[in-house]
Amino acid sequence: MKKTRIALVGLGMAVTPHARGLIDLADTVEVAYAFSPSEARRRAFGEKFPFPLCDDIETILADDSVDAVAILTPANTHGELVERFARAGKHVFLEKPLDITTDRAEKLVAVCREAGVKLGVVLQHRFRPAGETLAKLIRDGDLGAIVGCSTIIRLWRPQGYYDEPGRGTFARDGGGVLMSQGIHTLDLMLSLAGPISDVTGFAVTTPVHRMETEDMVCAAVRFENGAIGTIDATTAAFPGFAEEIILTCEKGTAVLRGTELVVQLQNGRRIAIEPDRSAGGTGADPMAFPHDYHRAVMADFVDAIRRNREPRVTGEEALKVHRLIDALIETGRTGGPMRLSS
Repeated sequence: MKKTRIALVGLGMAVTPHARGLIDLADTVEVAYAFSPSEARRRAFGEKFPFPLCDDIETILADDSVDAVAILTPANTHGELVERFARAGKHVFLEKPLDITTDRAEKLVAVCREAGVKLGVVLQHRFRPAGETLAKLIRDGDLGAIVGCSTIIRLWRPQGYYDEPGRGTFARDGGGVLMSQGIHTLDLMLSLAGPISDVTGFAVTTPVHRMETEDMVCAAVRFENGAIGTIDATTAAFPGFAEEIILTCEKGTAVLRGTELVVQLQNGRRIAIEPDRSAGGTGADPMAFPHDYHRAVMADFVDAIRRNREPRVTGEEALKVHRLIDALIETGRTGGPMRLSS
């Protein structure tokens, strides 16, 4: 089978782990183009990676040999780019979030569906070995029913991070800690514990940051399966800590802390996965993490194209976390409880 030809669209901060992953996947993937309208970004990227540079997006659109594009641009550009490439018959690998509003995200997902192209979303926390192990334990019934789930996302971003034009705004990013950082852990939480039916809580911008969107959220939640829990998310927690998902279950408790998993069952069994010491990104440097999980989600997307199946994280899957974020922001704004439609 010939190699899958992919074009990179956007050569900013998000591109590095994807580019490294594509080098690892060279047996099955060929990078056809690396596009940015910025000469400086093309030059900087070209000094680090051996991929053909491109300064005209029309070149990619017109090249029928390009099977897919990886769109790594700011969220507010996603809708137009996805529509153009999907209409051109190219599969789409899209950095989170889907778009800056759920309405726009739903339209984007529909465009790909109507065009008959695959849409894979970069929510790579599902591909960490600790999370995959916990998901299997839940599926196999080792933990019994989930009765409680607490999700803790205590990260640190200095003010300089938000001083970049557009960062931390609804117009460019679509939100703050939830949409830009917490979306990964919230997506993993939903994939493990199931959908949420009710939320109530608070969403604020603390004095720690000067920004438009929220940098701290605290909420109580009820899951559709009857479990209850909490969500605690912030980028104001210096110096930054590993995210946690704590599942209280009929047969024991599971603690997922970053890339580490500890499961203790009432029958005395203990299951543990040691943390990846190279993993980071919780503090001032948001890119301080290995590229292994980006490689894994890209490999799944490429395999989905080659086998004509759906990627593990589809647009429809990503819409679930978008709708949860909407409810968390709305309950924070109104102070009243929110019910999510199933």
